[in-house]
Amino acid sequence: MTLTLDILLSGLVLGGMYALIALGLTLQYGIARIINLSYGEFLIAAAFGALFLYTGMAVNPILGMIVVVPAAFVSNWLLYQVVLMPLVRRAKNQGMLEVDSILGTFGVLFVIQGVMLVTFGGSLQSYSYLSVPVYILGTTLALNRILALVFALIIGGVLYLFLTRTRYGTALRAVAVNPAAAQLTGIDIRAASALAFATGGAIVGAGGVLISMFLTFSAAMGVVFTMKALIVVIMGGIGNMLGALIAGVLLGISETAVARLVDPGLTIAVTYALFLGVLLWRPTGLFGRPAR
Repeated sequence: MTLTLDILLSGLVLGGMYALIALGLTLQYGIARIINLSYGEFLIAAAFGALFLYTGMAVNPILGMIVVVPAAFVSNWLLYQVVLMPLVRRAKNQGMLEVDSILGTFGVLFVIQGVMLVTFGGSLQSYSYLSVPVYILGTTLALNRILALVFALIIGGVLYLFLTRTRYGTALRAVAVNPAAAQLTGIDIRAASALAFATGGAIVGAGGVLISMFLTFSAAMGVVFTMKALIVVIMGGIGNMLGALIAGVLLGISETAVARLVDPGLTIAVTYALFLGVLLWRPTGLFGRPAR
């Protein structure tokens, strides 16, 4: 019973992080229609930012988000305006835009990764922040993991309220559903896409700070988080926030169970096994709608 509860709680924390990261990618792809392969590099860059602020300036990671998250928002907005906007303008259709964005962000991936390798080196990095045990129903969980999950829930809740209770959020959802119809109502599609892309970058920046509090990371790990975010988005159904949440939690619990009960080296295998299973069973994702 204790082992089961330990796996469940640890899996919820990890799954909550996956879900938070996937929400940002859902915004970028669901609204801006950009497949951003450099997505995970911004997460690792945010983690290094938190590390620098904590070890170099004694700023705790939670306060550090006040700096890191706006920086992630601005950098992603600039990436969209400078690198991706020319691709959007010349794309004749959605398929061409997806191919061009994959190639463009693939190059950005190596630029960001190279800068981080030169600046921080290629070794694994971590820092100790609130690594104190907390006892919950007979099992132990580190306080930094609990704090990360709480802030992930808060950020996810704020994003949900933003998308459902504000005019800007309504405009973004309209663009996601039907860009052509949204443009007819006076919505600036390019401005909405830039806002969605930058907001997705801010979310992954927050995720990078939270993950850095309890996981080791290196400059070359960004692609791992990009792939897991893509898997969660596709498993949940592209553009579906609830689907991303459930798929992220499912993935986190599955990885934790395999790591604790079988072998930690098999976590990637179970990730792709789940992914393939969902694709075979429901090609449009757990909550995706079949195309008509």
